[in-house]
Amino acid sequence: MYRVLSCLAVEHNLWLVALAGLICFLASHATIVLVQRGKVASGPARWIWLGVAGASGGFGIWSTHFIAMLAYDPGVVVGYEPELTFLSLAMAMVATFAAVACAAFLRGFTGYAAAGVLFGAGVASMHFTGMIAIEFPGSIVWDYAYVVVSIAIGAMLSTLAFHVASTAKSHNARKFGGTILLTLGVVLLHFTAMGGVTVVSGVETLDPASLLSPSVMVISIAATSLSLLTSGLMAMTFAVRAESQAAASEANFKRLVQGVTDYAIYMLDVEGRVSNWNAGAQRAKGHTADEIVGQDFAKFYSWEDRRKGLPARALATALTEGKFEDEGWRFRKDGSSFWAHVVIDPIRDESGKLLGYASITRDKTRQKRNEDRIAIVTRNLDIALENMSQGICLFDKDERLVLANKHYSEIFGFPASLAVAGRPYREILEQAFLNRFQQPEIALPRAAEHYERAMAVVRSGSGSTIQKYQDGRSIQAIYNATSDGGWVVTFEDITQRLQSEEKIAYMARHDGLTGLPNRAEFNEMLGDEIKLAERTHAKVAVIGIDLDKFKEINDQHGHAAGDQVLVALAEAMTAMLQQDEFVARFGGDEFAAIKRFTDMSELHDFAGRLEKCLVGDMNIDSFEVRTGASLGIALYPADATDGEQLLANADLAMYRAKNSLIQRVCFYEGAMDEAARSRRALANDLWVAIEKKQFHLNYQVQKSVATGAITGYEVLLRWHHPERGNVPPMDFITLAEECGAILPIGEWVLAEACREAATWEMPHKIAVNLSPVQLGHADMAAIVRNVLIETGLNPKRLEIEITESSIITDKNRALMTLRQIKDLGVSIAIDDFGTGYSSLETLRAFPFDKIKLDRSFMNEVETSPQAKAIIRAILALGQSLQVPVLAEGVETQDQLEILLSEGCDEAQGYFLGRPKPISDLLRKIAEVKAA
Repeated sequence: MYRVLSCLAVEHNLWLVALAGLICFLASHATIVLVQRGKVASGPARWIWLGVAGASGGFGIWSTHFIAMLAYDPGVVVGYEPELTFLSLAMAMVATFAAVACAAFLRGFTGYAAAGVLFGAGVASMHFTGMIAIEFPGSIVWDYAYVVVSIAIGAMLSTLAFHVASTAKSHNARKFGGTILLTLGVVLLHFTAMGGVTVVSGVETLDPASLLSPSVMVISIAATSLSLLTSGLMAMTFAVRAESQAAASEANFKRLVQGVTDYAIYMLDVEGRVSNWNAGAQRAKGHTADEIVGQDFAKFYSWEDRRKGLPARALATALTEGKFEDEGWRFRKDGSSFWAHVVIDPIRDESGKLLGYASITRDKTRQKRNEDRIAIVTRNLDIALENMSQGICLFDKDERLVLANKHYSEIFGFPASLAVAGRPYREILEQAFLNRFQQPEIALPRAAEHYERAMAVVRSGSGSTIQKYQDGRSIQAIYNATSDGGWVVTFEDITQRLQSEEKIAYMARHDGLTGLPNRAEFNEMLGDEIKLAERTHAKVAVIGIDLDKFKEINDQHGHAAGDQVLVALAEAMTAMLQQDEFVARFGGDEFAAIKRFTDMSELHDFAGRLEKCLVGDMNIDSFEVRTGASLGIALYPADATDGEQLLANADLAMYRAKNSLIQRVCFYEGAMDEAARSRRALANDLWVAIEKKQFHLNYQVQKSVATGAITGYEVLLRWHHPERGNVPPMDFITLAEECGAILPIGEWVLAEACREAATWEMPHKIAVNLSPVQLGHADMAAIVRNVLIETGLNPKRLEIEITESSIITDKNRALMTLRQIKDLGVSIAIDDFGTGYSSLETLRAFPFDKIKLDRSFMNEVETSPQAKAIIRAILALGQSLQVPVLAEGVETQDQLEILLSEGCDEAQGYFLGRPKPISDLLRKIAEVKAA
């Protein structure tokens, strides 16, 4: 490397070296750009581009070599032998042409590798032939290591140059990256080879007349190379720009034609075959360009049209008249047809020779259908006018009749001859009223009055009037002005509609069964009564009414009997109403009443009459029922100042009466509202407790009565309120069921208990209680299944406890859910057994896995023979059914011994273990094992 740099710096004229480098760069750039043009061209144009690339590139590289040689100072007189010098030029051109041809025609590694090797070999051949052409007194001694390295460098960099020029991502990278690498290949080959040259001086002399002068060669070669390369690059630039403009123009035209999708545009040759096809044609006719180009355009016609020669006639018409234009049915690829508007124009060249035809087809199927539809509508308009239920008239700006249907004269009962086109509106009215009233002094004033009223509506632009006639009919006239000053009027007999609307309005504000006002009417009446009481300083009482044990009537005698009871009570209350009294039905067995009064005796009288209507015996069909009701009274303004709050307070008083054993009528008291607010607050806190995870689980042990071994644990829910402390389950479980919070709470209890149990070493069962609300949930079985899957708990370790009341509410649905849960492998226990009225029926309906004896029996077992007898009977029942019995509430050793003597299977209670967190229980078990 040092020898090469020393040769370049010491033995060369650096100005000429720079000139040689410039010419080499331009020649390399021309070669790369021209070969890229040759790749995209086709036919003769490609060979022209490649030939120019070979000539200009070869000459430029040859020029680089000889200018660089002229820059070399060997220390002796130097000249150049003409024949070999020009032979080296031919070598450079031939090698460059062969290289660019390989790059243009061969693809991939083969193409640029062959191009690089040929180019490198050609440059090396040119270089060393040129060196042989040097004449000087002496001889050249070569260092062949430098020669080999120079040839290898030239071939490798040339190969890399053609690779970059073919595969680089950007256009500039391909163009200038290839140029720089090709320039480096030529320059490094030359100067590496020159680094291996040693000139040995001789004694002979040269004849200058037979040699080319170096100074002449420098000027000639540089000038010729620069002008040739510059001219070539400029010509190429102009050609590229012209081609780009032509290509852009052609591309824009193609995009314009191909981008049109609403029109099918395609070319036909002189024989009528398709030669070009745009996207709109494919969209309209279904054929792709590959499928249709070369096919006769007659295939777009029906077989019948082809038989008649319509395609050929269309082309002939286009030739003779300069254009063919028609509409008709054309056919798609799939055989479907469309209504087409077709234009065919002949295409000729400058000399008038026919080149083919341009066809433009537009799908007008929708327009055709619309036109056909309009024609049908127009044709049927007269039929519609004559058969419509309304009478219709059209008058022009001069108030003369344009058209009218027959129903117009039928509605008003005058002859059809009266409603003829051209007759003035006022004249029609006068004749119509004369036909009805006979006497002009009566008819004409009424006609004039009717005319003025109708014209006032017409002048306003639109409107309607309703005229009621003595025969009871109501006729509605709807007027609409037209843009030309006339108007359209329709007449309709709306007698039945008005009657229906009145009935609907009545039904919207009254109960459909009893005919009493409904809640909406009650609220409106209550608002009016409060406003009136405020003005007159009177008082208003709202009475909430709920029938007692009405559900039993429906259950025992059927809903039809219940409806009869409601109707009878409604009729009784309606019959006893006096002034300023109002009764409504809200739905089901709920009623409400309003009483405006000034003295409390009036209210007591009203309440007494209501109670008398609602309480007593009643004969319905063949049986007798006894009715009763609970009444709650709230007063305005003492208890509330608005209707909504007044009604709410009356409901609170009514619920207190319902829970009372001795009172049927209760007045509202402030403490009721306080209790309701407290209950609502606790319900809200329940939802917060769910979100903030304030619940936790305790577990109460269940043991075998005979052995004392642990058989399982009952899961018990506990709530530690941040302000109230520990809230007893009896205070919040029922509330959770009422507000719906029991569903997320119950699901959490089930999932948490199963998750904890799955981590235990001992395989004890856990018993989880389900509330009636949970059991009625449609997806309860799926919830249990998902929890078991997620926690990995063995289904045999889970026991679900339900009470009899859970089943009684919706027995079929509850039993179906229980069967689905049991099918999972989960056991089912019936809790609080012995307290319900259908215990035996419940046991018969479902195969329970365990019976839990209610704790109330254990409280009295030591003192009450009856309680002990019941326990003995239930245990005997369990033994006969082969269902184990667990006794709850075991508090003493004596109770446990009684259960042992009677053959009870399991027990739980404070005597056996109090409910504790699972951590305490596990710790105790561990201590027992350790001991």
